Amino acid sequence: MQSYTIGQAARLLGVSPDTARRWADAGRVTTHRDEAGRRLIEGRALAAFCIEVGQGGGGGNGDEEIPYTSVRNAFPGIVTAVKLGDVAAQVEIQAGPHRLVSLLTREAVEELGLEVGMQATARVKSTNVHIDRV
Repeated sequence: MQSYTIGQAARLLGVSPDTARRWADAGRVTTHRDEAGRRLIEGRALAAFCIEVGQGGGGGNGDEEIPYTSVRNAFPGIVTAVKLGDVAAQVEIQAGPHRLVSLLTREAVEELGLEVGMQATARVKSTNVHIDRV
């Protein structure tokens, strides 16, 4: 399972690294250390925490940054749910405070190897959401 540094988690949550660090220090999200001593957050734990923050459970400290979006409507985030059917699939991504849901083929999800806790980017064009694996 993929793990994320505090800085990566902050970007996915749409907050400053200091805010993400304070949340980790307060025990709101569990961290562990890698061989280099960096604090990491396990992907599934970060996905669950992203949902909590996206549903209004954020810190409310007032120092959160505006979520990053480009003119191409790219929403970098973390996969929070994957529901597979026989032919179709549903993928949910939490990108800062934004929850995006994409309906795509099961084959596409399997080819991308999408799973909860993985970093991905949702690209929105008109009424379609395209998923890029990062």
